[in-house]
Amino acid sequence: MPKDLPRTLALSLTALFLLYPLWGLASPVGHWQWDASGLSSALATSFGLTGVALAIVVAVGTPLAFSLRGAARSTRIAFEAVVLLSVLMPPLALGLLLALAFGPATALGGLLLHLGIPTSNNPAAFVVTQVYASLGYYLLGAQAAFEAVPRELEQSAALLGLAPREVLWRITLPLARLGLAAALSLAWVRAVGEFGAIMVTAYYPHGIPVQLWVDLQDQGLPAVLPLLIVFLLTALPLPWALRLLVGTRGYA
Repeated sequence: MPKDLPRTLALSLTALFLLYPLWGLASPVGHWQWDASGLSSALATSFGLTGVALAIVVAVGTPLAFSLRGAARSTRIAFEAVVLLSVLMPPLALGLLLALAFGPATALGGLLLHLGIPTSNNPAAFVVTQVYASLGYYLLGAQAAFEAVPRELEQSAALLGLAPREVLWRITLPLARLGLAAALSLAWVRAVGEFGAIMVTAYYPHGIPVQLWVDLQDQGLPAVLPLLIVFLLTALPLPWALRLLVGTRGYA
């Protein structure tokens, strides 16, 4: 028996298992129904607002994750516990808690409504929900990426005369970029695919996951599959592209 045969067989079977759900796209469900208006609106909502949410996540999460390297062990453990709580929160529970926390019965929700700022079923609620859903994933991934950077290289660069900011931009970030890209990819997939929490806090405007649900309820599978294919073709390439982009410079 060839030495690599068991490993190759195990990898192949696992890959087939993971890819098998895609076979559902070939299921005979009848004539597909394309709804151009619903499709374009859902795409614009999901990708436009998800882009805003991810910009906030990266802007907030990157310096936070980097600052944890110098924090005391007790501080890191306490903060990671809070982050894990947000990651492990079931999506529907997260949506219900957000709806209650930003509702008119709370001080913050009442203040926002008094100022004329609606706290549900608007683009702001959509973005805030996605930030809550994805920030923890990015923080954990970014923290791991920064922790993997050898401190010896940073210290050597500092001894050679580089200022702390130069060490960050020329040593730390380049070495951490693969992990940061993985963290961003995970946060992107988590945010753009969020359904349970969005259903509660921002049913309108319809993003792609909610639009898929609406089409399934109103028109059945023939109306769902076209949007599902578009969703897959537009949502999945970003993580692949990030992986290829950061891996082409020698840090595969």
